[in-house]
Amino acid sequence: MYHLVNYLKKVSTVAITGHVNPDGDCIGSCMGVWLYLRDNFPNILADVYLQPVQEMFSYIEGLEQIHTECDTEKKYDLLILLDIGSKKRIGVPGPYLETAAKTLCFDHHITNQEQYTWLYNDPEASSTSEVVWKFLQEDKISRACAEALYTGIVHDTGVFQYSCTSPRTMRIAARLMEKGIPFSEIVNESFYQKTYAQKQIMGRTLMKSIMFLDGKCIVGVVRQREMKFYGLHPWDMNGIIDQLRNIIGVEVAIFLCETEFQIFKVSLRSKEKVDVSKIAMVFGGGGHKKAAGCTLQGKTNDVVHNIRFYVEKQLKE
Repeated sequence: MYHLVNYLKKVSTVAITGHVNPDGDCIGSCMGVWLYLRDNFPNILADVYLQPVQEMFSYIEGLEQIHTECDTEKKYDLLILLDIGSKKRIGVPGPYLETAAKTLCFDHHITNQEQYTWLYNDPEASSTSEVVWKFLQEDKISRACAEALYTGIVHDTGVFQYSCTSPRTMRIAARLMEKGIPFSEIVNESFYQKTYAQKQIMGRTLMKSIMFLDGKCIVGVVRQREMKFYGLHPWDMNGIIDQLRNIIGVEVAIFLCETEFQIFKVSLRSKEKVDVSKIAMVFGGGGHKKAAGCTLQGKTNDVVHNIRFYVEKQLKE
């Protein structure tokens, strides 16, 4: 298997990016690659482009170097895309997809069917950060790089509790821990800690949630006006969908977050019986068998009804 260095021949400029509304794995894999290039390839100018990163990830080194806007005049030899299951999900530097000389994508979404110069998609991997680790030379991974990659693995495995966690995942995590990273602090600060307002809106969403299909499906909704009331944003809703799925008897959890008037970011989670990636793909989204998402427009009841049809269909199969 090639290492990342094999794709850097005759490369002097690199742009690194992830998906819109970056989560822990997106941020961790992007910053992991950026830190690896910074530490080992000083002759390469590497820029990372992401939408604003949440404060809970502030311990990751180099976040102040992130570009949140795209300079269309810039041209890059290589564009590295991370954790992007669809080109529609590319964040800030979308124009570079057309202007970069070559494109390299690391991913783990089973629904990724895009075309790049190079695509390395491993749906069996727990996270894109796990995929990236395999392409780096271990002795050249710094502690800062290890912290970023460990963050990505922690978030996409739910601190090693989701079914995507494999023995290989645990071995990689152990190798990263051997770099001397503060692993318990990373877990606590970036995954478990929430603000009082975040806990309030989570509790409110759980109280107002609705169960249907004989208790096998549950839906929770957060509207713009509620986020405004609590002074929160869509990225502050992390964790709500998991609390919905953890309810006894629930097979599928649906969480709707209103990003614009009657436009919802839809998160889908399942336990065993339903492949939510298939449902998300129907609506132009994607993801994994047990964790997927899409964006839908319309009244709440209509959005839920449309998703319910496909959930019920799979439950009856």
